[in-house]
Amino acid sequence: MNGWKRAGRGDRLRFVATFDAQEANVLRGLMTEVRQMLAARVAEAPTDELATLTGMQTGPSTPPADRVLARLLPDFTKDDPDFAAGMRALHEPELIAAKDAAAALVLDTLPARGGRVELTPEQADTWLAALNDVRLALGTALDVTEDMPDEVPPDDPRAPHLGVYHWLTYVQDALVQELMHGV
Repeated sequence: MNGWKRAGRGDRLRFVATFDAQEANVLRGLMTEVRQMLAARVAEAPTDELATLTGMQTGPSTPPADRVLARLLPDFTKDDPDFAAGMRALHEPELIAAKDAAAALVLDTLPARGGRVELTPEQADTWLAALNDVRLALGTALDVTEDMPDEVPPDDPRAPHLGVYHWLTYVQDALVQELMHGV
């Protein structure tokens, strides 16, 4: 990918980039992994009679045990554990649905074998949310911190994956820059 470009104006404004086959494969794989993690979390949701009667979906009241998933689905507050549990049970299903829909949009708009991606401004915002989720997940798995160097020694087990993390950062930043251009 060589960056995002603006095309058109007004109602016809689009954000365009071209991904090669390997880039598309990596991004599609990461989006699919995030969706699978979210689906596994949905499967953990309790069933209760009130939800069945009202159609109001509830989620687990406890945070995910997996640290990557916990980073994607953080506590709503740390001040009051009971309040946090209630908020999680009520709002986590909506949060998961939004994250899953964002990843699905990326998969729908990114050609499987690479190629041109053309996004409306609304789709670009959704791509940013999905890219952020993938970066959070990968960054957590790799133990990325603010003070971590851009490169780690070749024998570091994170070394092969850190390049992917930096590439995702570039894709996201390039899209942000184009969205902000002209604002």
